[in-house]
Amino acid sequence: MAEYDIGDLRTRAAIETSTSTDDGGGGRAVVWTKLADIWAYVRATTGSEGFVHDRLSGSVSHEIVMRHRADVTPGMRITAGTRVFEIRAVFDPDGRRRWTRCLAQERDL
Repeated sequence: MAEYDIGDLRTRAAIETSTSTDDGGGGRAVVWTKLADIWAYVRATTGSEGFVHDRLSGSVSHEIVMRHRADVTPGMRITAGTRVFEIRAVFDPDGRRRWTRCLAQERDL
């Protein structure tokens, strides 16, 4: 999908950001907070599986496109229902501030 169309944004999703808080036992806990609800185009690009910590684990890379947002950064995540996509890279594909394109990873399938 080289040129995006607003009608392609068919997946209802949420952008989430993390904060680290004290867990009361000397450790830290990660808490995810919703930043915004969005409509997105989600497309799987590649997938793999392998053994991680003595168990079979799957991973799928995705391209996620939304209307332009300047506040999305790597380290955030996008959720769509029960699916969780960890954002690895964020960029403006044509430099015109129309779209934000994220490369993301969905794990443990």
